[in-house]
Amino acid sequence: MIDMTAADEISGDARARSNVVRLAAAQALTGANSAVIFATGSIVGATLAPDISLATVPLSMYVVGLAAGTLPTGAISRAYGRRVAFIIGTGCGVLTGLLGSFAILHASFPLFCCATFIGGLYGAVSQSYRFAAADGASAQYRPKAVSWVMAGGVFAGVLGPQLVQWTMDVWPPYLFAFSFVVQAIVALIAMAVLVGVDAPKPAPSDFHGGRPLFEIVRQPRFIVAAICGIVSYPMMNLVMTSAPLAMKICGLSISDSNFGIQWHIVAMYGPSFFTGSLIARFGARRVVAAGLLLEAGAATIGLTGITAMYFWATLIVLGVGWNFSFVGASALVLETHRPQERNKVQAFNDFLIFGTMAVGSFSSGQLLANYGWSAVNMVVYPPVLLGLTVLTLASFARRRRARLQAVSEFPEPSI
Repeated sequence: MIDMTAADEISGDARARSNVVRLAAAQALTGANSAVIFATGSIVGATLAPDISLATVPLSMYVVGLAAGTLPTGAISRAYGRRVAFIIGTGCGVLTGLLGSFAILHASFPLFCCATFIGGLYGAVSQSYRFAAADGASAQYRPKAVSWVMAGGVFAGVLGPQLVQWTMDVWPPYLFAFSFVVQAIVALIAMAVLVGVDAPKPAPSDFHGGRPLFEIVRQPRFIVAAICGIVSYPMMNLVMTSAPLAMKICGLSISDSNFGIQWHIVAMYGPSFFTGSLIARFGARRVVAAGLLLEAGAATIGLTGITAMYFWATLIVLGVGWNFSFVGASALVLETHRPQERNKVQAFNDFLIFGTMAVGSFSSGQLLANYGWSAVNMVVYPPVLLGLTVLTLASFARRRRARLQAVSEFPEPSI
Protein backbone atom coordinates (compact mmCIF):
# COMPACT_ATOMS: atom_id res chain seq x y z
CA MET A 1 0.00 0.00 0.00
CA ILE A 2 1.16 3.56 -0.71
CA ASP A 3 2.20 5.38 2.50
CA MET A 4 0.20 8.41 3.60
CA THR A 5 1.56 11.37 5.54
CA ALA A 6 0.10 12.17 8.96
CA ALA A 7 -1.70 15.22 7.55
CA ASP A 8 -3.17 13.14 4.72
CA GLU A 9 -4.37 10.52 7.19
CA ILE A 10 -6.09 13.13 9.40
CA SER A 11 -7.76 14.78 6.41
CA GLY A 12 -8.75 11.46 4.90
CA ASP A 13 -10.22 10.15 8.16
CA ALA A 14 -12.25 13.35 8.65
CA ARG A 15 -13.78 12.99 5.18
CA ALA A 16 -14.33 9.27 5.71
CA ARG A 17 -16.16 9.88 9.00
CA SER A 18 -18.46 12.35 7.27
CA ASN A 19 -19.18 9.86 4.51
CA VAL A 20 -19.71 7.01 6.97
CA VAL A 21 -22.78 8.74 8.42
CA ARG A 22 -24.47 9.07 5.03
CA LEU A 23 -23.38 5.66 3.83
CA ALA A 24 -24.62 3.99 7.01
CA ALA A 25 -27.99 5.72 6.57
CA ALA A 26 -28.07 4.64 2.92
CA GLN A 27 -27.18 1.09 3.98
CA ALA A 28 -30.21 1.08 6.28
CA LEU A 29 -32.53 2.35 3.55
CA THR A 30 -31.06 0.23 0.77
CA GLY A 31 -31.23 -2.84 2.98
CA ALA A 32 -35.01 -2.57 2.85
CA ASN A 33 -34.74 -3.55 -0.83
CA SER A 34 -33.13 -6.91 -0.11
CA ALA A 35 -35.21 -7.44 3.04
CA VAL A 36 -38.47 -7.08 1.09
CA ILE A 37 -37.24 -9.36 -1.67
CA PHE A 38 -35.95 -12.06 0.66
CA ALA A 39 -39.00 -11.94 2.92
CA THR A 40 -41.45 -12.22 0.01
CA GLY A 41 -39.56 -13.64 -2.98
CA SER A 42 -39.97 -17.38 -2.43
CA ILE A 43 -43.56 -16.99 -1.19
CA VAL A 44 -44.59 -14.89 -4.21
CA GLY A 45 -42.58 -17.28 -6.38
CA ALA A 46 -44.50 -20.26 -5.02
CA THR A 47 -47.76 -18.46 -5.86
CA LEU A 48 -46.84 -17.35 -9.38
CA ALA A 49 -44.44 -20.06 -10.59
CA PRO A 50 -45.74 -22.97 -12.68
CA ASP A 51 -43.98 -25.44 -10.35
CA ILE A 52 -43.06 -25.29 -6.65
CA SER A 53 -39.43 -26.18 -7.43
CA LEU A 54 -39.17 -22.80 -9.21
CA ALA A 55 -40.31 -20.86 -6.15
CA THR A 56 -36.84 -19.55 -5.29
CA VAL A 57 -36.02 -18.48 -8.87
CA PRO A 58 -36.94 -14.82 -8.09
CA LEU A 59 -34.35 -14.87 -5.30
CA SER A 60 -31.85 -16.47 -7.65
CA MET A 61 -32.50 -13.71 -10.16
CA TYR A 62 -31.74 -11.19 -7.43
CA VAL A 63 -28.39 -12.88 -6.89
CA VAL A 64 -27.75 -12.93 -10.66
CA GLY A 65 -28.40 -9.19 -10.62
CA LEU A 66 -25.87 -8.83 -7.81
CA ALA A 67 -23.26 -10.66 -9.88
CA ALA A 68 -24.12 -8.83 -13.10
CA GLY A 69 -23.96 -5.42 -11.44
CA THR A 70 -20.61 -5.64 -9.66
CA LEU A 71 -18.22 -5.07 -12.57
CA PRO A 72 -20.30 -2.25 -14.15
CA THR A 73 -20.50 -0.60 -10.71
CA GLY A 74 -16.72 -0.65 -10.49
CA ALA A 75 -16.33 0.67 -14.03
CA ILE A 76 -18.81 3.53 -13.48
CA SER A 77 -17.22 4.42 -10.15
CA ARG A 78 -13.78 4.47 -11.71
CA ALA A 79 -14.81 6.61 -14.68
CA TYR A 80 -17.33 8.99 -13.12
CA GLY A 81 -16.99 8.62 -9.34
CA ARG A 82 -18.85 6.53 -6.80
CA ARG A 83 -21.68 9.05 -6.34
CA VAL A 84 -22.84 8.58 -9.94
CA ALA A 85 -22.92 4.82 -9.42
CA PHE A 86 -24.92 5.32 -6.21
CA ILE A 87 -27.56 7.41 -7.96
CA ILE A 88 -27.92 4.88 -10.79
CA GLY A 89 -28.25 2.12 -8.21
CA THR A 90 -31.04 3.82 -6.29
CA GLY A 91 -32.80 4.46 -9.60
CA CYS A 92 -32.76 0.69 -10.10
CA GLY A 93 -34.25 0.38 -6.61
CA VAL A 94 -37.20 2.58 -7.56
CA LEU A 95 -37.77 0.54 -10.70
CA THR A 96 -37.60 -2.68 -8.69
CA GLY A 97 -40.45 -1.62 -6.42
CA LEU A 98 -42.70 -0.37 -9.21
CA LEU A 99 -42.11 -3.38 -11.47
CA GLY A 100 -42.44 -5.87 -8.60
CA SER A 101 -45.82 -4.43 -7.62
CA PHE A 102 -47.01 -4.45 -11.23
CA ALA A 103 -45.92 -8.09 -11.62
CA ILE A 104 -47.87 -9.18 -8.53
CA LEU A 105 -50.98 -7.27 -9.62
CA HIS A 106 -50.85 -8.98 -13.03
CA ALA A 107 -49.71 -12.41 -11.75
CA SER A 108 -46.63 -12.41 -14.00
CA PHE A 109 -43.86 -14.71 -12.81
CA PRO A 110 -41.34 -13.66 -15.54
CA LEU A 111 -41.97 -9.97 -14.78
CA PHE A 112 -41.50 -10.57 -11.05
CA CYS A 113 -38.19 -12.31 -11.78
CA CYS A 114 -37.18 -9.29 -13.88
CA ALA A 115 -38.01 -7.00 -10.95
CA THR A 116 -35.86 -8.99 -8.53
CA PHE A 117 -33.00 -9.02 -11.06
CA ILE A 118 -33.08 -5.22 -11.15
CA GLY A 119 -33.19 -5.32 -7.37
CA GLY A 120 -29.96 -7.29 -7.55
CA LEU A 121 -28.38 -4.51 -9.62
CA TYR A 122 -29.37 -2.10 -6.85
CA GLY A 123 -27.88 -4.48 -4.30
CA ALA A 124 -24.63 -4.67 -6.27
CA VAL A 125 -24.21 -0.92 -6.02
CA SER A 126 -24.98 -0.99 -2.30
CA GLN A 127 -22.21 -3.53 -1.77
CA SER A 128 -19.72 -0.82 -2.70
CA TYR A 129 -20.88 1.39 0.20
CA ARG A 130 -18.57 -0.47 2.58
CA PHE A 131 -15.55 0.10 0.35
CA ALA A 132 -16.49 3.73 -0.34
CA ALA A 133 -16.38 4.40 3.40
CA ALA A 134 -12.71 3.40 3.45
CA ASP A 135 -11.66 5.63 0.53
CA GLY A 136 -8.80 7.89 1.64
CA ALA A 137 -8.94 6.70 5.26
CA SER A 138 -5.90 5.59 7.24
CA ALA A 139 -5.08 1.90 7.51
CA GLN A 140 -6.15 1.93 11.16
CA TYR A 141 -9.56 3.47 10.45
CA ARG A 142 -10.50 1.42 7.36
CA PRO A 143 -11.84 -1.70 9.15
CA LYS A 144 -13.90 0.51 11.46
CA ALA A 145 -15.27 2.51 8.51
CA VAL A 146 -16.34 -0.69 6.76
CA SER A 147 -17.84 -2.03 9.96
CA TRP A 148 -19.82 1.12 10.81
CA VAL A 149 -21.38 1.32 7.35
CA MET A 150 -22.38 -2.32 7.61
CA ALA A 151 -23.95 -1.48 10.98
CA GLY A 152 -26.52 0.59 9.11
CA GLY A 153 -28.02 -2.70 8.04
CA VAL A 154 -29.36 -3.17 11.58
CA PHE A 155 -32.05 -0.63 10.81
CA ALA A 156 -32.73 -2.38 7.51
CA GLY A 157 -33.38 -5.52 9.53
CA VAL A 158 -36.10 -3.67 11.42
CA LEU A 159 -37.39 -1.52 8.54
CA GLY A 160 -37.62 -4.13 5.77
CA PRO A 161 -39.61 -6.96 7.43
CA GLN A 162 -41.81 -4.49 9.33
CA LEU A 163 -42.50 -2.72 6.06
CA VAL A 164 -43.68 -6.07 4.69
CA GLN A 165 -45.73 -6.81 7.81
CA TRP A 166 -47.52 -3.44 7.72
CA THR A 167 -48.22 -3.36 3.98
CA MET A 168 -48.62 -6.94 2.78
CA ASP A 169 -52.46 -6.91 2.99
CA VAL A 170 -53.13 -3.32 1.86
CA TRP A 171 -54.28 -4.40 -1.62
CA PRO A 172 -56.19 -7.66 -1.11
CA PRO A 173 -56.08 -10.19 -2.64
CA TYR A 174 -52.70 -9.10 -4.04
CA LEU A 175 -50.39 -10.13 -1.18
CA PHE A 176 -47.20 -7.97 -0.97
CA ALA A 177 -48.13 -5.74 -3.94
CA PHE A 178 -48.19 -2.54 -1.88
CA SER A 179 -45.01 -3.59 -0.05
CA PHE A 180 -43.05 -3.12 -3.28
CA VAL A 181 -44.57 0.34 -3.86
CA VAL A 182 -43.33 1.44 -0.44
CA GLN A 183 -39.94 -0.11 -1.20
CA ALA A 184 -39.70 2.17 -4.26
CA ILE A 185 -40.37 5.19 -2.04
CA VAL A 186 -37.63 4.11 0.37
CA ALA A 187 -35.21 3.85 -2.58
CA LEU A 188 -36.00 7.48 -3.50
CA ILE A 189 -35.15 8.56 0.05
CA ALA A 190 -31.85 6.65 -0.20
CA MET A 191 -31.07 8.53 -3.41
CA ALA A 192 -31.52 11.86 -1.61
CA VAL A 193 -29.15 10.73 1.17
CA LEU A 194 -26.43 9.56 -1.24
CA VAL A 195 -26.38 12.79 -3.24
CA GLY A 196 -24.42 14.37 -0.36
CA VAL A 197 -21.63 11.76 -0.26
CA ASP A 198 -18.19 13.32 -0.81
CA ALA A 199 -16.91 11.03 -3.56
CA PRO A 200 -15.30 13.10 -6.34
CA LYS A 201 -14.52 11.75 -9.78
CA PRO A 202 -11.14 9.97 -9.78
CA ALA A 203 -8.14 11.83 -11.17
CA PRO A 204 -6.86 10.77 -14.62
CA SER A 205 -3.74 9.37 -12.95
CA ASP A 206 -5.94 7.08 -10.86
CA PHE A 207 -7.81 5.88 -13.94
CA HIS A 208 -4.65 4.83 -15.76
CA GLY A 209 -2.41 3.96 -12.80
CA GLY A 210 -1.90 0.79 -10.84
CA ARG A 211 -0.93 -2.75 -11.56
CA PRO A 212 -2.79 -5.04 -13.97
CA LEU A 213 -5.77 -6.77 -12.34
CA PHE A 214 -4.38 -10.24 -13.07
CA GLU A 215 -1.20 -9.41 -11.18
CA ILE A 216 -3.15 -8.25 -8.14
CA VAL A 217 -5.55 -11.19 -7.94
CA ARG A 218 -2.68 -13.69 -8.13
CA GLN A 219 -1.47 -12.54 -4.72
CA PRO A 220 -1.96 -15.28 -2.09
CA ARG A 221 -3.56 -12.80 0.30
CA PHE A 222 -6.15 -11.79 -2.32
CA ILE A 223 -6.91 -15.44 -3.03
CA VAL A 224 -7.45 -16.08 0.68
CA ALA A 225 -9.72 -13.03 1.01
CA ALA A 226 -11.74 -13.97 -2.08
CA ILE A 227 -12.21 -17.60 -1.03
CA CYS A 228 -13.41 -16.55 2.43
CA GLY A 229 -15.90 -14.12 0.87
CA ILE A 230 -17.02 -16.77 -1.63
CA VAL A 231 -17.70 -19.22 1.21
CA SER A 232 -19.29 -16.84 3.72
CA TYR A 233 -21.85 -15.03 1.57
CA PRO A 234 -23.17 -17.84 -0.69
CA MET A 235 -23.60 -20.24 2.24
CA MET A 236 -25.52 -17.62 4.20
CA ASN A 237 -27.63 -16.87 1.13
CA LEU A 238 -28.40 -20.55 0.53
CA VAL A 239 -29.88 -21.01 3.99
CA MET A 240 -31.57 -17.59 4.17
CA THR A 241 -33.37 -17.90 0.82
CA SER A 242 -34.63 -21.38 1.64
CA ALA A 243 -35.79 -20.60 5.17
CA PRO A 244 -39.07 -18.68 4.46
CA LEU A 245 -40.35 -21.37 2.10
CA ALA A 246 -39.13 -24.15 4.42
CA MET A 247 -41.05 -22.51 7.29
CA LYS A 248 -44.18 -22.36 5.14
CA ILE A 249 -43.78 -26.04 4.18
CA CYS A 250 -43.44 -26.88 7.88
CA GLY A 251 -46.77 -25.18 8.59
CA LEU A 252 -45.46 -21.96 10.12
CA SER A 253 -47.07 -18.58 9.42
CA ILE A 254 -45.87 -15.68 7.29
CA SER A 255 -45.52 -13.67 10.50
CA ASP A 256 -43.14 -16.33 11.83
CA SER A 257 -41.16 -16.08 8.61
CA ASN A 258 -41.05 -12.26 8.71
CA PHE A 259 -39.91 -12.36 12.33
CA GLY A 260 -37.11 -14.79 11.47
CA ILE A 261 -35.90 -12.73 8.52
CA GLN A 262 -36.07 -9.54 10.58
CA TRP A 263 -33.84 -10.87 13.33
CA HIS A 264 -31.58 -12.57 10.81
CA ILE A 265 -30.88 -9.19 9.19
CA VAL A 266 -30.39 -7.55 12.59
CA ALA A 267 -27.92 -10.33 13.43
CA MET A 268 -26.19 -9.80 10.08
CA TYR A 269 -25.47 -6.15 10.73
CA GLY A 270 -25.72 -5.66 14.50
CA PRO A 271 -22.22 -7.00 15.27
CA SER A 272 -20.81 -4.36 12.91
CA PHE A 273 -20.85 -1.91 15.83
CA PHE A 274 -17.85 -3.82 17.21
CA THR A 275 -16.57 -6.06 14.39
CA GLY A 276 -14.08 -3.40 13.31
CA SER A 277 -12.67 -3.26 16.85
CA LEU A 278 -12.42 -7.05 16.96
CA ILE A 279 -10.49 -7.00 13.68
CA ALA A 280 -8.15 -4.32 15.03
CA ARG A 281 -7.50 -6.37 18.17
CA PHE A 282 -7.41 -9.97 16.93
CA GLY A 283 -6.78 -9.61 13.19
CA ALA A 284 -9.10 -10.13 10.25
CA ARG A 285 -8.19 -13.78 9.74
CA ARG A 286 -9.24 -14.83 13.24
CA VAL A 287 -12.51 -12.93 12.93
CA VAL A 288 -13.21 -14.61 9.58
CA ALA A 289 -12.52 -18.03 11.09
CA ALA A 290 -14.92 -17.33 13.97
CA GLY A 291 -17.59 -16.30 11.46
CA LEU A 292 -17.21 -19.46 9.39
CA LEU A 293 -17.49 -21.60 12.53
CA LEU A 294 -20.70 -19.77 13.47
CA GLU A 295 -22.16 -20.45 10.01
CA ALA A 296 -21.45 -24.15 10.53
CA GLY A 297 -23.07 -23.86 13.96
CA ALA A 298 -26.17 -22.34 12.39
CA ALA A 299 -26.45 -25.29 10.01
CA THR A 300 -26.19 -27.63 12.97
CA ILE A 301 -29.07 -25.86 14.71
CA GLY A 302 -31.10 -26.12 11.51
CA LEU A 303 -30.59 -29.89 11.50
CA THR A 304 -31.81 -30.18 15.07
CA GLY A 305 -35.48 -29.18 14.73
CA ILE A 306 -38.19 -27.58 12.58
CA THR A 307 -40.19 -25.50 15.05
CA ALA A 308 -40.19 -21.71 14.79
CA MET A 309 -37.60 -21.39 17.56
CA TYR A 310 -35.11 -23.59 15.67
CA PHE A 311 -35.60 -21.63 12.46
CA TRP A 312 -35.15 -18.32 14.29
CA ALA A 313 -32.03 -19.53 16.11
CA THR A 314 -30.58 -20.82 12.83
CA LEU A 315 -31.14 -17.49 11.10
CA ILE A 316 -29.77 -15.40 13.99
CA VAL A 317 -26.55 -17.43 14.40
CA LEU A 318 -26.18 -17.50 10.63
CA GLY A 319 -26.41 -13.70 10.51
CA VAL A 320 -23.71 -13.18 13.15
CA GLY A 321 -21.46 -15.70 11.39
CA TRP A 322 -21.92 -13.92 8.08
CA ASN A 323 -21.05 -10.57 9.64
CA PHE A 324 -17.76 -11.77 11.11
CA SER A 325 -16.69 -13.69 8.03
CA PHE A 326 -17.79 -11.16 5.41
CA VAL A 327 -16.62 -7.98 7.13
CA GLY A 328 -13.34 -9.73 7.94
CA ALA A 329 -12.92 -10.87 4.33
CA SER A 330 -13.67 -7.31 3.13
CA ALA A 331 -10.94 -5.99 5.43
CA LEU A 332 -8.52 -8.52 3.93
CA VAL A 333 -9.35 -7.27 0.42
CA LEU A 334 -8.44 -3.72 1.46
CA GLU A 335 -4.91 -4.98 2.22
CA THR A 336 -4.34 -6.22 -1.33
CA HIS A 337 -4.54 -3.08 -3.49
CA ARG A 338 -3.26 0.46 -3.84
CA PRO A 339 -5.67 3.45 -3.79
CA GLN A 340 -5.76 3.82 -7.58
CA GLU A 341 -6.53 0.10 -7.96
CA ARG A 342 -9.43 -0.02 -5.52
CA ASN A 343 -12.45 0.12 -7.85
CA LYS A 344 -11.39 -2.66 -10.19
CA VAL A 345 -10.12 -4.94 -7.40
CA GLN A 346 -13.15 -4.46 -5.17
CA ALA A 347 -15.55 -4.94 -8.08
CA PHE A 348 -13.76 -8.10 -9.18
CA ASN A 349 -13.85 -9.47 -5.63
CA ASP A 350 -17.61 -8.90 -5.42
CA PHE A 351 -18.08 -10.39 -8.88
CA LEU A 352 -16.41 -13.60 -7.71
CA ILE A 353 -18.58 -13.72 -4.60
CA PHE A 354 -21.92 -13.01 -6.26
CA GLY A 355 -21.12 -15.00 -9.38
CA THR A 356 -20.56 -18.05 -7.19
CA MET A 357 -23.66 -17.21 -5.19
CA ALA A 358 -25.74 -16.97 -8.38
CA VAL A 359 -24.71 -20.45 -9.49
CA GLY A 360 -25.56 -21.93 -6.11
CA SER A 361 -28.76 -19.96 -5.69
CA PHE A 362 -30.52 -21.63 -8.60
CA SER A 363 -30.07 -24.99 -6.91
CA SER A 364 -31.59 -23.91 -3.58
CA GLY A 365 -35.19 -24.38 -4.70
CA GLN A 366 -34.48 -27.78 -6.20
CA LEU A 367 -32.50 -28.78 -3.12
CA LEU A 368 -35.30 -27.80 -0.76
CA ALA A 369 -38.13 -29.22 -2.89
CA ASN A 370 -36.44 -32.55 -3.62
CA TYR A 371 -34.32 -33.24 -0.52
CA GLY A 372 -35.70 -31.03 2.24
CA TRP A 373 -34.47 -28.48 4.77
CA SER A 374 -31.88 -30.86 6.23
CA ALA A 375 -30.09 -31.15 2.89
CA VAL A 376 -29.87 -27.35 2.64
CA ASN A 377 -28.07 -27.23 5.98
CA MET A 378 -25.78 -30.16 5.20
CA VAL A 379 -24.43 -28.37 2.12
CA VAL A 380 -22.93 -25.65 4.37
CA TYR A 381 -20.24 -27.86 5.94
CA PRO A 382 -17.82 -28.62 3.03
CA PRO A 383 -17.34 -24.98 1.89
CA VAL A 384 -16.85 -23.83 5.50
CA LEU A 385 -14.18 -26.51 5.93
CA LEU A 386 -12.49 -25.24 2.76
CA GLY A 387 -12.46 -21.67 4.07
CA LEU A 388 -11.01 -22.71 7.43
CA THR A 389 -8.35 -24.80 5.69
CA VAL A 390 -7.28 -21.88 3.49
CA LEU A 391 -7.06 -19.59 6.51
CA THR A 392 -5.00 -22.12 8.43
CA LEU A 393 -2.55 -22.62 5.57
CA ALA A 394 -2.23 -18.85 5.13
CA SER A 395 -1.48 -18.43 8.84
CA PHE A 396 1.21 -21.13 8.73
CA ALA A 397 2.78 -19.47 5.67
CA ARG A 398 2.82 -16.04 7.36
CA ARG A 399 4.45 -17.39 10.50
CA ARG A 400 7.03 -19.24 8.43
CA ARG A 401 7.89 -16.09 6.47
CA ALA A 402 8.19 -14.15 9.71
CA ARG A 403 10.59 -16.75 11.16
CA LEU A 404 12.72 -16.77 8.01
CA GLN A 405 12.83 -12.98 7.99
CA ALA A 406 13.87 -12.92 11.64
CA VAL A 407 16.64 -15.43 10.97
CA SER A 408 17.91 -13.44 8.00
CA GLU A 409 17.98 -10.21 10.03
CA PHE A 410 19.53 -11.77 13.12
CA PRO A 411 21.64 -14.78 12.03
CA GLU A 412 23.01 -17.05 14.72
CA PRO A 413 26.66 -16.23 15.52
CA SER A 414 29.17 -18.70 14.18
CA ILE A 415 31.19 -20.66 16.76
